[in-house]
Amino acid sequence: MTPAADEGLAIGVDIGGTKVAAGLVDAEGTIVCRTRRDTPDRSSSPRIVEDIIVDAVEELLGRAREDGRTVDGVGIGAAGFVGADRATVVFAPHLSWRDEPLRDSLSHRIGRPITVDNDANAAAWAESRFGAARGESHVVMITLGTGIGGALLIDHVLQRGRFGIAGEFGHMQVVPDGIRCECGNRGCWEQYASGNALVREARGLMSTRSPVAEDLLARVGGDPTRLAGPLVTEAAQDGDPTARELLAEIGHWLGIGMAGLAAAFDPGLFVVGGGVSAAGDLLLDPAREAFRRRLPGRGYRPEARIVHAALGPEAGLIGAADLARHA
Repeated sequence: MTPAADEGLAIGVDIGGTKVAAGLVDAEGTIVCRTRRDTPDRSSSPRIVEDIIVDAVEELLGRAREDGRTVDGVGIGAAGFVGADRATVVFAPHLSWRDEPLRDSLSHRIGRPITVDNDANAAAWAESRFGAARGESHVVMITLGTGIGGALLIDHVLQRGRFGIAGEFGHMQVVPDGIRCECGNRGCWEQYASGNALVREARGLMSTRSPVAEDLLARVGGDPTRLAGPLVTEAAQDGDPTARELLAEIGHWLGIGMAGLAAAFDPGLFVVGGGVSAAGDLLLDPAREAFRRRLPGRGYRPEARIVHAALGPEAGLIGAADLARHA
C-alpha cells in the first residue's frame, strides 16, 4: 500500500453467501489494500461470521496504521434484508442471521463508526459513483452470485423502501409453484438465474453421464459435486457448447426478470454484476434477447441498456466504504 494524502479513507466489507471480502478504499473509490476470508457453509451461528468480519477489519486497520493513515468508518454490505435502521439484518437466506443487530454487535468490537446496507445497494452505489452507471439517473442493479441481489436508484438516490428491504428482486416469483427457494417460497427468480441455478443445472446434467457433459466432467475429475460456477464459465469461454447452453439458459431467465423490472421502474440502465456476470456477453447477449422479446410495449418505447458492471466483484466493498464515508 503506497502512502498518500489521507482523505476520507474507509473500510468496505462485502459479505456474501460464501465469503467476506474487505478493503481499504479512498475517496476516489480506489482500493488501496484488500483481504478476503471464506465463510463456513451455512454458518449456524451469527457469531462465526461476525468473528470473520472483525478479523478482516482488524487486519486492514493494522495495515493502515503501518502506513500512518487513519480510517474514519467501516461500511458493511450484507447479503440479506437490511432494515430501515441500516443496522439490523432482518433476514439472510444464505446465512443464519434473523433480526441480527449487526451494527451494534460489531461496533463495540471494532471501535469505529459502522454503517450496514444491503450488498447490492452497496454495489449499485459504487457503480453509480465510480463505474458503469455514472451519469445515469435511473438505474437498476442486478447482482448474480449465490442468489440474486438487486438495487434501485432514482435521480441518483438509493431507494431502500419503507422498511429498508427494497430491491430484493431475486425473490420475485417468476414460475408459480416452481423450485423451492431458501426464502420459503417457490419459483423465485434466483432459482432460475443465479450461480446456484447454474451449478444445479450443470450438476444435474453431469449426473446422467450424458456425452454432452464430458468436458465438464473432465474438469472435475468425474465428480459433479466438485463443480462450481466459475468452472462452467471457464468451459464456456473455452468453447464448450454445453456450458454455453447452460449460461444462455441463465441469461434467458435473467432477461425475463429484467423485462418485468422495466415494466415496474422504467430505468435507463441495467447494470449486471456479481460472480456469474464474469461470463460477459455469453450471459448478457441471451439476456438482452429475452429482454427485448418480453418487454411490454416493445417497439413503441425506449429500451433500457443492459451493461456489465465496471467494478467487477469489488463493487460491493467499494460501495460499502463510500456509503460509510457519506453516512
